[in-house]
Amino acid sequence: MPIGLVIMRWDIKVSTEILAKYPEELIISDETLMQIYAAHEYTGEPGMISLLVGPLNIASYYTGREKPLYIILLLNLDEDADTYEGGLSDISRVIFQNYEDNAYLEMIPFLFQRLSIYPHLNEEQSLAVTFSDNVNRLIIERLREEGVITKSELKIWLKDRYREGFFDVDAILMELIKKEIVKETSVKGMPSELIFLINDLFMIRRPPIKLLKNPVERGLPERFLEEYNVAVRKFFQKYRPSEEDNIKILDEVIGDPQVYEILKLLRISIVTKNVLEKLRKKGVDDIDGGLKKLWENQMIHVFQDSKGNEYYALISDFHNSIVYPKYMLNTIIYQYRVKSKSNSVLIEYLNVLDDNYRSIKFKAEVQEEE
Repeated sequence: MPIGLVIMRWDIKVSTEILAKYPEELIISDETLMQIYAAHEYTGEPGMISLLVGPLNIASYYTGREKPLYIILLLNLDEDADTYEGGLSDISRVIFQNYEDNAYLEMIPFLFQRLSIYPHLNEEQSLAVTFSDNVNRLIIERLREEGVITKSELKIWLKDRYREGFFDVDAILMELIKKEIVKETSVKGMPSELIFLINDLFMIRRPPIKLLKNPVERGLPERFLEEYNVAVRKFFQKYRPSEEDNIKILDEVIGDPQVYEILKLLRISIVTKNVLEKLRKKGVDDIDGGLKKLWENQMIHVFQDSKGNEYYALISDFHNSIVYPKYMLNTIIYQYRVKSKSNSVLIEYLNVLDDNYRSIKFKAEVQEEE
């Protein structure tokens, strides 16, 4: 678990200046801040560095000379700083988007908590963090249209499309490669590396199937059985999937560690407030706030008995996963016909998709055997 988070900038008049820190009682010396500044100056490049300063294990992310900020994560000595690089890149853009009016200051505790669990995110949370980020989404949407683009062209295009603040294309692509969404490959005769879409993201609401099979066994009083079925049916009769709805859930529910803990419990049980209170042991401090977000996103229904006891039940769950992009074969055929991509690039893309398909098939066969 990280020790704390510091947001610093460099000011010629005052040297290093701390803009925010969490927790408030966190202490870091001016000498240590100068060492961090010097280390970034030595590399001269935006991005993350890791260093040990006395008893401190530090991961620091520099946003570049245009708008220089230093996002410093203090870690325990036994932690691997490199596992936080994607998380630091992610929150740096959140800070930039909320920097001008200082709105980011109120977000620091939430950002620290989100960053703290970054290396331990499950696939569902990891994909939520990926797609709720504006730059990642721009890259994925562009690749959905074309399938493949040169890295140099992608960098130029992103700078033109995204003007909300800093982003490090290389760090972003590295995270998308790790998550097996894109692949980077060189092709002879091309001016730069090629970025291929090898897996897409699939997102949709779905009924809480486990709960609906036997709501009473899951904690719902029998008198509410019909009302529960009606509530679920009524929601899905009106539900129309949309990217706006998906992003809202990814950002406010799956991507929020506290709300996600509540969701995980509600996926398996229909519970009272007393049961939810036990989640405080897992770090869920704002249970009412979490329930409010689930209610506003039309994910829960509340039943109240004659004694005033409230039962919280999931009426819509959410699914997100990576899927093999079969539709890309039609895109490749079209690009071949209109000559929008060279044959060598299209052939390489077919090879990349074939390799990915074989890998997915092999993993599925292994899981079946297990």
